[in-house]
Amino acid sequence: MLPVAPPHNSMNQATVSAAGLREAGDRQPLPPGWSSYTSPEGLQYYVNSSSKETTWQRPSSSADAPQRPLARLNSSPYANGCSSSTKTSQPPETAKVSLRKPLMYKQPPGSVSPAKRQIKEVKETKTTINCVTFPLPGEGPEQQLLKPDEWSYCDYFWADKKDLQGTTSVAGFEVLLQKQLKGKQMQKEMAEFIHERIKIEEEYAKNLSKLSLSPLAAQEEGTLGEAWTQLKKSLHDEAEVHLKFSNKLHTEVEKPLLTFRGDNFKKDLKKYDHHIADLRKQLASRFASVEKARKALADRQKDLEVKTQQLEIKLSNKTEEDIKKARRKSTQAGDDLMRCVDLYNQTQSKWFEEMVTTSMELEKLEVERIEWIQQHLRQYTTLRHETDMFNQSTVEPVDQLLQNVDPAKDRELWVKENKTSEVRPVDMDI
Repeated sequence: MLPVAPPHNSMNQATVSAAGLREAGDRQPLPPGWSSYTSPEGLQYYVNSSSKETTWQRPSSSADAPQRPLARLNSSPYANGCSSSTKTSQPPETAKVSLRKPLMYKQPPGSVSPAKRQIKEVKETKTTINCVTFPLPGEGPEQQLLKPDEWSYCDYFWADKKDLQGTTSVAGFEVLLQKQLKGKQMQKEMAEFIHERIKIEEEYAKNLSKLSLSPLAAQEEGTLGEAWTQLKKSLHDEAEVHLKFSNKLHTEVEKPLLTFRGDNFKKDLKKYDHHIADLRKQLASRFASVEKARKALADRQKDLEVKTQQLEIKLSNKTEEDIKKARRKSTQAGDDLMRCVDLYNQTQSKWFEEMVTTSMELEKLEVERIEWIQQHLRQYTTLRHETDMFNQSTVEPVDQLLQNVDPAKDRELWVKENKTSEVRPVDMDI
């Protein structure tokens, strides 16, 4: 599940569908100093850039027409954790951070406008996990994978992974780093395995060479003796073949496995880890700022409500001044919240981009590792086949001599060399 990637400069402007909010007078231009905005709930409100006054009702061209202040409704444009600066004429930007539902305060009878009554509870479509916002399953449009049908790292390691007991969790990026370290360890163990194979070959070659010098059956004669002598010589030749095999295993298989991505590889992984960890810390800091700013806004709204209720109970110039001051503070708190939200979104966007780039780089490294090992293990099988062919070549002369062994010829040769007399003994006469 991918996190919500905040837009850099996109402006989301909601539209008001309530028919009661659209009147024929809306087509008339606003009085000087007034600007129109849309709240996150989809309701239109108006701000006077000079007096900082806000109201849900469209200002009239008549200077004497009273305006219903926004504060009297106790639902400012910042109620859902979003705000728009009253110093600009641009509509407010919708925050991409996971926000609480709007604070709904009780209102005095008759003080809530029809537009206010139409505001419904805002359903959360996002959740926050370790200061990162994710869309809730089934809410909003389905997010598209960055690399569909490839099971790419960049699509499946955004959230944290819990252990089997569910007590501790590991960041998704940390899972990718552990995969790299495990791959490095597997590569090292494969090299150790090949080294043991080399030791076996060397010991085997040594024993074959020693056995080829054995004096056993050295006095065998004739064609069989020639075959026996060739057999012992083949052991020496075979020992040379296995010794060459062990040397090639060392230079063409073991050494490449050991030297591929040396000590610097772990240092590079640490750089990746520190970089992403720093971004996560910045993200957590931005998120804390948003929460702090949201709480400050709630406190300012509550203070504004209290002063508004005091004005309804008892009119006084001092109370009106207090309300203006509270309204300015509430507006400032809303601006602070939006600024914090914007900084959070920028940081999350940076984290998102770095996560995609780095995870794809780790994916590339893993592919290279597997292909490298595959290449050199195939070299092992090639050398093994060559060794078998060379061994066969050492046996072929032995096989030929064994086929030519002739017992009659051996007897003839032996008799000629060892005969004592060509005269046979005769019978004794009586």
